[in-house]
Amino acid sequence: MSLLTIKEMDHALMKEVVDLAQSLKKEGNRKREDLKGKVLISLYEKPSTRTRLSFETAIENVGGHCIVMDFKTSQISRGETMADTARVLSRYCDVISARLFKHTDLEEIAKYATVPVINALTDVEHPCQALADMQTILEHGKQNGKLVYIGDAANNVANSLMLIAARYGMHVVLCGPDGYHPSAEYLEEVQKTGAKVEVTSDPAYAVKDADVIYTDVWVSMGDEAEKQKRLEDLKAYQVNDELLAQAKSDAIVLHCLPAHRGEEISDSIMDGKYAAVWDQAENRMWAQEALMIKLLSK
Repeated sequence: MSLLTIKEMDHALMKEVVDLAQSLKKEGNRKREDLKGKVLISLYEKPSTRTRLSFETAIENVGGHCIVMDFKTSQISRGETMADTARVLSRYCDVISARLFKHTDLEEIAKYATVPVINALTDVEHPCQALADMQTILEHGKQNGKLVYIGDAANNVANSLMLIAARYGMHVVLCGPDGYHPSAEYLEEVQKTGAKVEVTSDPAYAVKDADVIYTDVWVSMGDEAEKQKRLEDLKAYQVNDELLAQAKSDAIVLHCLPAHRGEEISDSIMDGKYAAVWDQAENRMWAQEALMIKLLSK
């Protein structure tokens, strides 16, 4: 069993992973042996801080070992196919995580691998981030409230987040200017959950009485050629004190990081009482421990 998207993730497994992540964190035990002797190979086509370190720490915490493979220093850079790479890596490890530009490459790896494959980010979804996000929302007691994603509401993080939040029954609002709204495919999928879902271009309307406000960088890796246009298009969607004043007084702010302070979020919010971003970053480790334990026990 692999995890390629929240869209395709079994609902029961999703809740099992989040529940286990909460339990692991409460225990605080970083010397478990659930996956003793297991090997994770992590593939990186894109740069990473939290994803790489949280995966390496997570597998070590449960008794396993991580091997990192950078595309630039591997035979992939010289033309070896994803299919052949997947066939070979499966002989060396028990689970593969991959952080890639194209989701189709991840699908090819999963097709030919004989071990579980985990999406550590592609252009379509970021499911591991969403699992940690939901853990954080539960940790702060906001799971029955209103979640607002503001900014580029068509990106991979928004896709995963809207689905997991809606599956937990949250009121989900996706806010961005025209051209930055979720795809019809993902809106159709999220509406199947029966949760209340809204799309708007009005940030003031979106954040009114919000319990959770989420933002992400406006210029993702691969979008650099559009940087100036994106900064101009999204400048009215910054998460700052003025915007947060319209949310609930005990709202929390999430950001998957890295943050571009002064663009999508202000220093005052990042460093202030609303920010739960450091809990969120830590929870990547716990959620990935839980995910690997569950996938390798199936």
